[in-house]
Amino acid sequence: MATFLYRLGRFAFRRRHLVTLLWVALLALAGVGAASAPAPTSSSFSMPGTEAQKAFDLLEERFPGGSADGATARVVFKAPDGQKMTDPANRARVEKAVADLRSGSDEVANVTDPYTAQAVSRDGTTAYIHVSYKVNGMELTEATRAALNRTGEAARDGGLTVEIGGDALQTVPQTGTGEIIGVVVAGIVLVVTFGSLVAAGLPLLTALIGVGIGVSSITALAGALDLGSTTGTLATMIGLAVGIDYALFIVSRYRAELAEGREGEDAAGRAVGTAGSAVVFAGLTVVIALVGLAVVDIPMLTKMGVAAAGTVAIAVLIALTLIPALLGYAGRRVVGRKARKAAADRAPATAADRTPAVDTGKADADRPADERPNAGTRWARFVLRRPVAVLLVGVIGLGALAVPAASLEMGLPDDGAQPTSTTQRRAYDLLSDGFGPGSNGPLMVVVDGDGDAAAKAADRIKGLDGVAAVTPPTPNKAGDTAMITVVPKDRPSSPETEELVHDIRETTGDHVLVTGQTAMNIDFSQKMNDALPPYLALVVGLAFLLLMVVFRSVLVPLKAALGFLLSVVAALGAVVAVFQWGWLGSVFGVEQTGPIMSMMPIFMVGVVFGLAMDYEVFLVTRMREAYVHGERPGEAIVTGFRHGARVVTAAAVIMIAVFAGFIGASEQMVKMIGFGLAVAVLFDAFVVRMAIVPAVLALLGHKAWWLPRWLDRVLPDVDVEGDRLRKRLAGDGGPDADQDRELVRA
Repeated sequence: MATFLYRLGRFAFRRRHLVTLLWVALLALAGVGAASAPAPTSSSFSMPGTEAQKAFDLLEERFPGGSADGATARVVFKAPDGQKMTDPANRARVEKAVADLRSGSDEVANVTDPYTAQAVSRDGTTAYIHVSYKVNGMELTEATRAALNRTGEAARDGGLTVEIGGDALQTVPQTGTGEIIGVVVAGIVLVVTFGSLVAAGLPLLTALIGVGIGVSSITALAGALDLGSTTGTLATMIGLAVGIDYALFIVSRYRAELAEGREGEDAAGRAVGTAGSAVVFAGLTVVIALVGLAVVDIPMLTKMGVAAAGTVAIAVLIALTLIPALLGYAGRRVVGRKARKAAADRAPATAADRTPAVDTGKADADRPADERPNAGTRWARFVLRRPVAVLLVGVIGLGALAVPAASLEMGLPDDGAQPTSTTQRRAYDLLSDGFGPGSNGPLMVVVDGDGDAAAKAADRIKGLDGVAAVTPPTPNKAGDTAMITVVPKDRPSSPETEELVHDIRETTGDHVLVTGQTAMNIDFSQKMNDALPPYLALVVGLAFLLLMVVFRSVLVPLKAALGFLLSVVAALGAVVAVFQWGWLGSVFGVEQTGPIMSMMPIFMVGVVFGLAMDYEVFLVTRMREAYVHGERPGEAIVTGFRHGARVVTAAAVIMIAVFAGFIGASEQMVKMIGFGLAVAVLFDAFVVRMAIVPAVLALLGHKAWWLPRWLDRVLPDVDVEGDRLRKRLAGDGGPDADQDRELVRA
């Protein structure tokens, strides 16, 4: 592989005009496709095999045109002090609002009058209108939302307190500010890392090109493949992350090759042949993690994973081709002025001395005495002196942070988790005060049977604990199906409501199905819980096999997988402590504690695993490279950190900044994802990869690189560390050496 990538890097460097033109053409083509495609809508959400989905499908069949899975809105009214909603003036305002809502949009399916639907509180101070729509919340037009908001404003002008809740106000979370913050911080970190604006600009430029091609392609294909408006969000986040990382790795290695005295084309070829191999396998681990989301068996998540994996593949191809092409334009300007001047002052006088040197992989001890060890070298030597202490501190520290994860409660956030400044949260609180917290998430019970069966089911449900109210059954025209609305006593996301759903399902028979938004959330959480073990087994198992091929070792991949699991559990512990327990909640803007979003564990596993393996592959591949070139295990660790620690640190800081930028979002879900991913990268990059990994390798010594002979014969030798490439370029390739020397002139 290294030989092929070496040739690819030299070709891209030499034919930079052609390569650059091809990528620009791809970007333009994707942009034209996105611009000419219809605006993406929300992809159809379904959960095959769940009871809530079966109930929705039955409603679509037996209640045609009922829009059972359409968006809903609750317009909540509260009378001024001393007045009631039954007063003639207030009633007139509410009835006008009902009329306005019915005529306000063609997307409205039904509007209930609170005075005929028993939607007035017992004390008469609160009432609400329930509005159902023909399409889901993400597909509602802005004109429909505007009509809903105008109705509320008109009632407020009459002196009533009016708030609006429900998923009709749901929109795609706007994350542009977080992305801008991440890119700005990335630029600063890259400038500090490289000391060159040109070198800092290349990873940013190519990452944006890759994300542009990926997201534009998703937009262009959204209608045909039902990708939806949210699919591009994950692709943008992951594509930006890995795009910067992979380009950073190639540019860093190119600068190192220039420092060894090599010419630009040869340096580009060697950079792609060595660091490019690490990029390929790091990219494969990310693709495995994202495509593995298909295990969950939720079509929307599968499509999001595959689309994001495609963006990662684009990032890999750009790192292997566009980066060396742009390096051909940049030349030695990727090195800062001071470094170029210092290199010129040290330049040998004779032509013989200017012959490009072959990197022998010598440790720092063999380098000139006046060459000051960098921070990575000093840290690696510290770990080598105290591996047991570093290992214990890292494992115990992450273990302590992981303790709250034992109390993890998963669910999906409702309007009660919104900031108190939003109308959704205020509507939620008004409904809770006037009708009880369960009114914010009524259950929809579907009875597949005649009127007698529905009446019996309603009677059984009334006798269950946790039930606040049960409406009379509403039959369909054929009389073979009925709907019953059940109002729980507790809030929608509470464990008590989840228990009530299970009780209804267990006591009413197979012909009674529970659905509605609350039941869908419960089934979604259960499906995510059930999918986590097989997803972990698939992702970690395939990545373990892949890393065995990369490192030619059994213990190194095992250590990588265990370290990843430790960092993810510790990150989940931090998420539980902040968002479920409320520790430091005010610091991170958490106004309402509650269950952790049910997709959080799988989402963190998929995203963080891919990024963690990036750092593992890049850092440990350099150690492996030094080890196979004759260095002792301790020297190899130092060499790996001398060349890789600065780059891995920069990449991790960039990713932390990108994810942390989302913590400031108003949406609790986005805030939680940003926080969880930021702390997970922090733990994995700086505790696991930079501390636990070298400590374990130091303790294992030569055993770290042990591989049974039979397994060595079975596994393909892909030459990730570039050993065969180096021998060929050095003219030590045996009988084929003359042919292999042609690589230099290829």
